[in-house]
Amino acid sequence: MTPPTIPVIRVEGTHREAGRQVGEATAEAVRDRVGLLGDAALQAAEPYRRVTAEELPWVVDELDGVAEAAGVDPLAVFACSVEEIYDLYPGATAEVGTGCSDMVACPPASRDGKLWVGHNNDLSAEEERDVVAVEWRVAGDPVVFTIGIGPWLSVGFNSAGLALTGNEVSPNDNRVGIPRLLQVRDIVRRPTLDDAVASALHPRRASSYNNVLSHRDGGVVNVEGSATDAELVRPGADGTLAHTNHYVTERMKAYEADAGYAARSEVRYRRALSWLAPGGITPDLMRAALSDHENGPDSLCRHPQAGSQTKTIFWCIANVTDGKLLYGRGNPCDSTEQRYEF
Repeated sequence: MTPPTIPVIRVEGTHREAGRQVGEATAEAVRDRVGLLGDAALQAAEPYRRVTAEELPWVVDELDGVAEAAGVDPLAVFACSVEEIYDLYPGATAEVGTGCSDMVACPPASRDGKLWVGHNNDLSAEEERDVVAVEWRVAGDPVVFTIGIGPWLSVGFNSAGLALTGNEVSPNDNRVGIPRLLQVRDIVRRPTLDDAVASALHPRRASSYNNVLSHRDGGVVNVEGSATDAELVRPGADGTLAHTNHYVTERMKAYEADAGYAARSEVRYRRALSWLAPGGITPDLMRAALSDHENGPDSLCRHPQAGSQTKTIFWCIANVTDGKLLYGRGNPCDSTEQRYEF
């Protein structure tokens, strides 16, 4: 059954005001996540909040606005933003409930000469109901369009031409710092690719996603990072790049904390590369690739199966050159296409 479309929330004003508007619109999802916390997680989050308040005070102000509108403790909302302490959440399981697959095609790989980015976002199946898109109009920032859960974005794009997608890796050097889930909020408001890369490499980051950054000027940088190191990867001469949920570069393999899951992620990575290899990439071909079920349960388009409730909860395909986005809730193989354009 084709899922309903993703609601779009439009907010504006200061960071605090925008946060309040997001908190009001997503209060149920915020309260659900706050309800999962225990005292240990709240205590562990405090030093992360202190660092973030020192380095990115507007992020804390924005989240405090979310908490105010949702009627919950600001520290609890912040703690929900610290994936680095997930093992302290009551009821946390050993299952890796996240994924994500990214594909990039730029000239000469793209048939129309434009820069295309495709992304599947994988989380637990129950989280699909809370997916929202947010258009942020905050004073002093480009217009930003994000897709994620409540105030927590997974992908984002801005009117200055920047696109942020990416996937979770498992670094073994996590430390107290700016949580990766909040660092991406800073990255996505940056006007240039260089600015975005600098934000991804913030020296006080707690850990890192693998951040796939691209810009309408044609530049693409994949920041394969951890808390203390990173490797910058660009598309090859064929104009393609792919990444899933494990470290690919030799430099970063030493930071892999989940070798078992890395082997499963490698299956999706190789499948994505095989789709990109022939070139001539179009948005239709990118959608077909994101809808691929080969090698399930470790397929690009993931569905719940026995023993795992991980699934693709939303997808997107961006024409970064022209600032146009296709996206939809649930699996790309059966989803209503939505559009956004800057």
